[in-house]
Amino acid sequence: MVQRMKLLRLAAMFVGASVLSSAAQVAWSRAGQNVSAKIEKDGVVVTVEGSLFTCYKFAETQKYPYFWPVNGPASGKSVTTETSEPYPHHHSLFFGCDRVNGGNYWQEGNERGQIVSQGPKIVEATGGQVVFTDECLWRQPGREPIIRDSRRIVITAPSNEIRFIDFDISLNPLSDITILNTNHSLFAARVVPELSVKSGGTLINAEGKTAEKGTFGVSSAWCDYFGTRDGVTEGIAILQHPKNRWFPSKWFTRDYGFFSPTPMNWLEGDKLELPRGETLKLRYRVVVHTGNAEKANIKDVFQQYEDAASATPKPDRGTQ
Repeated sequence: MVQRMKLLRLAAMFVGASVLSSAAQVAWSRAGQNVSAKIEKDGVVVTVEGSLFTCYKFAETQKYPYFWPVNGPASGKSVTTETSEPYPHHHSLFFGCDRVNGGNYWQEGNERGQIVSQGPKIVEATGGQVVFTDECLWRQPGREPIIRDSRRIVITAPSNEIRFIDFDISLNPLSDITILNTNHSLFAARVVPELSVKSGGTLINAEGKTAEKGTFGVSSAWCDYFGTRDGVTEGIAILQHPKNRWFPSKWFTRDYGFFSPTPMNWLEGDKLELPRGETLKLRYRVVVHTGNAEKANIKDVFQQYEDAASATPKPDRGTQ
């Protein structure tokens, strides 16, 4: 009976919601596209139906691992930039943090701090999804690592118009950790200049507020950044997992193309203490899509993400 009610609810949502485009209905009614992953040199290369979608770059010389390119489904061009002014240290789609035990794991030279991959492992290489894991050490040269993080990345393509990157990360302190207030923190993306608000693109959150003025410092479950380039409209959204600590956290956003869901700029007491042995788990879903936020049905994508989260028990504080 419970399963039947869930099916009826989904059917009502899809049939009755007038905002759903025909393309979006196709996206949810057909089988997903074939996704494949393989390790080539210092990257996990992911293709959808044989075409490059993204690469998880993990060379030991990097400041941190990151995804680039992150290609739009229609254009085949990256919706993110690997480096761009201002702030060229924003590498596409990434996770990092400044002011961690006096170190910087976000910008500046590697001597200030570096998140070093220990080598990804592919769990599922091809099919309806690809899955790979990575373990990274947060360290400074000549010193013992202070954090070990564990990542699980799942990539799917429900249709030829949408891609998902599910990014789950657990931060495991190897010593007592203090993170001071910083806007340089956690999961973030930097879109190409052509899609930015400054170039005519749109940044919108779950409440319909737009641009840096409407989204900066505002708590919201998700934000979507999209725009038109060479006649093709595409975008990238970041969804916060409903069971994340601080959900829904505030956003640090910029009209030049940067956006990040981060509580670290507004920490109570101006710092976060993570004792050794206490794990901080965070999860995000990245949606790369054609069209604007309405055409891609980001609202409904988040609802499905939330529904899936509600089906699993909430972890205790030590594993959030």
